[in-house]
Amino acid sequence: MTGNAQFAYVIYIRATPKAIWKGLLDPEMTRQYWMHDNVSDWQPGSPWTHRRADAAGTVDIAGEVVESGPLRRLVLTWAPPKDAGNPAKTSRVAFELEPEDWPGGPWTRLRVSHTDLEPDSEMLHSISYGWPALMSGLKTLLETGGIGPRP
Repeated sequence: MTGNAQFAYVIYIRATPKAIWKGLLDPEMTRQYWMHDNVSDWQPGSPWTHRRADAAGTVDIAGEVVESGPLRRLVLTWAPPKDAGNPAKTSRVAFELEPEDWPGGPWTRLRVSHTDLEPDSEMLHSISYGWPALMSGLKTLLETGGIGPRP
């Protein structure tokens, strides 16, 4: 989407970077709070897909793993499947994990940065409420062991 709009969100989760990393990548976990499976081997240059957790397994987002520094940083390209591979229609998402030394820990700061978005686009509006909701779901899952029904 090679635009100049961006979105950033930071959340603190009472969990280790290892638990959060697994929560971002493991299809069994993403299915619980995202209702999708994130599928890849998570190596730089590999494709990844964001598939619905239903019988059809419809791919809603596709891209490539740009960077994968286990337990600290993951960068993905992000586009609807029909636009995957088209730089003009592709944005980028970075997940950055930083352990925090706080009482009652372990705590980890998770920053989600979604860049290269077209200003005032449908994607920008969608992710502006989507990322906070999803990361709150991940936080709840990791801190309590489950999430309730989604509205």
